[in-house]
Amino acid sequence: MITDPTLTRIGEAVTLHHHQGQRAAAHEMFAQIWDDIGGEQGDPLHICVLAHAMADVQDDVRQELTWDLRALAAADLVTAERVAEAGVTLSVTGLYPSLHLNVGECYRKLGDLDRAREHLQRARETIGALGDDDYGQLIRGGLEQLAQQLSTE
Repeated sequence: MITDPTLTRIGEAVTLHHHQGQRAAAHEMFAQIWDDIGGEQGDPLHICVLAHAMADVQDDVRQELTWDLRALAAADLVTAERVAEAGVTLSVTGLYPSLHLNVGECYRKLGDLDRAREHLQRARETIGALGDDDYGQLIRGGLEQLAQQLSTE
């Protein structure tokens, strides 16, 4: 169970967006949390999770990519100890499939198919870190969809 109050706040904003359809309110809440954590000077776990979520509420794919790349860079600084301390059940390695999937999808939208394929491959290399639960299946489905789109482009 997540015990980190900042991650709980991020989760509340994600719920606003994904479950309540309040994209603008979620964006505002993400922006406030970003300020509260000190932006890029904050805790890498907070940066990773927040930037990953913030990418989803961007109108411009280039801004979405900027946030996704920020999340990916922060993931490299997150430790297993920090994840456990926050009460996150996913391993650090388990962060990467979704991060690479999102970056790959952005590159596909921008027409940079080589980079999209590179991130698809990186996501596939780390997919074993995910279980066969709903989340793991969601990410696997996203990877299959991206692979299919890239094979036709």
